[in-house]
Amino acid sequence: MNIKKLWKNYRKISEVEYSNIDLKQYTIIDVRSRREFSEGHINGAINIPLPELNKNINRYVASKNKNILVYCQKGSRSKRAAQILDDMGYTNVFNLKGGIESI
Repeated sequence: MNIKKLWKNYRKISEVEYSNIDLKQYTIIDVRSRREFSEGHINGAINIPLPELNKNINRYVASKNKNILVYCQKGSRSKRAAQILDDMGYTNVFNLKGGIESI
């Protein structure tokens, strides 16, 4: 079995709390639906709904080393989004703990 692949599957995505981050240091991705996004979002966030993340992330984040903060309503979709981005080779992906409801 490939140890590198095994490790990648068990790598924990970093979670950050809203009060502990400088938003200017991140590309902020909201993975909620367009309707949810239109009802309110973090200022400066880009809306890429989770089902569209694979095909649209390259439009907004060209560098795989850029800091990316993903969030959703409560944190579960964004956790999945962070894993998808990690699997795609993005190296600095962070999940907003508790989602937008934590703000």
